[in-house]
Amino acid sequence: MVAPHPFCHQEPRVTEAIAAAPSDTALRDAKAAARKLARIRRAALVNAAAPMRLAEALLAHHTPAPGAIIAGYWPMGEEMDPRPLMLALAAGGHRLALPVTPPRGQPLTFRAWAPGAALRAGPMGTSETISGDELRPDILLVPLLAFDRAGRRLGYGGGYYDRTLAALPGAKAIGIAYAGQEMPEVPAGPQDFRLPLIATEAGVILCGDPV
Repeated sequence: MVAPHPFCHQEPRVTEAIAAAPSDTALRDAKAAARKLARIRRAALVNAAAPMRLAEALLAHHTPAPGAIIAGYWPMGEEMDPRPLMLALAAGGHRLALPVTPPRGQPLTFRAWAPGAALRAGPMGTSETISGDELRPDILLVPLLAFDRAGRRLGYGGGYYDRTLAALPGAKAIGIAYAGQEMPEVPAGPQDFRLPLIATEAGVILCGDPV
């Protein structure tokens, strides 16, 4: 059962920037304003119990097919921690992978990872596997700065997941976030990938175009 949760209030200056974004420059400005607000908001949402609640909510709603390869991520800063979910998936027999950050402008690649395996520092504060087979994931857990009910997502601006998902037709992306990271409308352009599903500690949101 999908658990509803209320929309978060959005600062007027971000809403105005979104409404006035007819050009690439205006869209970049709208995204920058939204990212600034989203970082402040997310910092206030960190909750040690939330990752386990998210794992329980998602697994109650969505059980990956047997043998599915799941690409998670190692959390940075105030990102929602997907590790309880990843541990539960590993215990259920699924293979896990972590992203490897490529040079800017390239899609992510993924290497096999098992709980307890060593990691090394990657670029921009990421953590990567030291070794492991390169895998093609069936499901990607995608960290978010913000999201809306239409599946628009706000990341850090590098475009890595947009390029990666475009290169993985058939793979399913699941946004991972705190419920309070929701915005009424995230600024997005036609090239920005929309998520079909977002998991939070308050429940699972099936995304679609607003009616």
